[in-house]
Amino acid sequence: MNRQILHVDVNNAFLSWTALEMLKNGSKIDIRTEPCIIGGDEENRRGIVIAKSMKAKEYGIVTAETIYSAKSKCPWIKIYKGLKYSQYKEYSQQLYCLLREYTNMIERFSIDECFLDMTQHLKERTLLEIGKEINARVRKELGFTVNVGVAHNKLLAKMASDFKKPDRVHTLFEDEIASKMWTLPVSELFMLGKKTVPKLNSMGIHTIGDLAKYDRYEMIQKFGKHGDLIWEYANGIDHSEVKYKKELPKSIGHSITLPEDVTKIDELEPILLTLTEHIAFQLRRYHLVANTVNLQLRTNQFKNFSHQKKLLYSTASTKEIYKTAKEILTEMYPKESPIRLLGIKVDKLVNKEEEQISFFSNRNENDSEKLEKTVDAIKSKFGFYSITLAGTLETSKDIKLISTE
Repeated sequence: MNRQILHVDVNNAFLSWTALEMLKNGSKIDIRTEPCIIGGDEENRRGIVIAKSMKAKEYGIVTAETIYSAKSKCPWIKIYKGLKYSQYKEYSQQLYCLLREYTNMIERFSIDECFLDMTQHLKERTLLEIGKEINARVRKELGFTVNVGVAHNKLLAKMASDFKKPDRVHTLFEDEIASKMWTLPVSELFMLGKKTVPKLNSMGIHTIGDLAKYDRYEMIQKFGKHGDLIWEYANGIDHSEVKYKKELPKSIGHSITLPEDVTKIDELEPILLTLTEHIAFQLRRYHLVANTVNLQLRTNQFKNFSHQKKLLYSTASTKEIYKTAKEILTEMYPKESPIRLLGIKVDKLVNKEEEQISFFSNRNENDSEKLEKTVDAIKSKFGFYSITLAGTLETSKDIKLISTE
């Protein structure tokens, strides 16, 4: 029996969700209807386009170009700051909850994309009918739009959802591959890197159809396993499953681009403590402990420094991880170099129940664990910032984190 797969992709998620939040807070303007971009501001040097409206796209503005470049294309372009990442996650969760009404077999591919395995959940309706219903319900109930790809595997569903946007439902079944997919430029094939495209072009491969009809074994000889993968993808072959079971992370990290240059190490410490508190909270949520701490610094000249240190023993304690992170910061801090980015990551994670009791374990950690469990319970119920460490009070409210979990 054919698998029944949907791919749901939010149209222009970061701009749409920012627009909704602004409208919720009393704005009279729906920024989705005007030439605008989501990005940083030039004063804080966050000068790139994160998201653009359809009106802005008409002026040739593209994601990741500089704000200066965007303004040269459209001098009257309006620039808005994005939301906190936690707010974007709330909108993502709203979508996820709606999709859970159809199946529990959902893979969160990114914050604004999900795969749904509907194979065991089709009754009297077709996959296409359900795709259309999801599309309509998201628009009506959540206030933003999605593209829905309808197919018999994840690859084809993903490719279908990338067809004409916004607010569309597209099918890509096996008998439609030649007419709908093979005519596309080869650069639009999923999982095909930019560096590979010129190499394929030099071989006379310009469309996905060209790649599909190319000799498979010659592709393997030239590109190895990746050559076999992209040949299969060009032919619509994909056996990967919808990964709906949550996999434990192999590392957990957070970083922050600072709103202004920091020149004193003691100004970085409360920010580092806030980052550590986030990481330790996630470790405990997954029932994991870490063995290694890695710190990253970037100067205002974009020079990167990183250093790692092994923890004395496996732990998920905010206090112990911060202690080691602070030691690393003191050792690696580049004097007289203004800092622009600070990041921390823990890895070599193991299940807490499987950790070995260390001779060096802190005798007071059991007491600390009880306190942290209590704090975690409050955070889970009332929000992360409902209770926090005293040293993070001035930094935690406005900090915008980038997760590398």
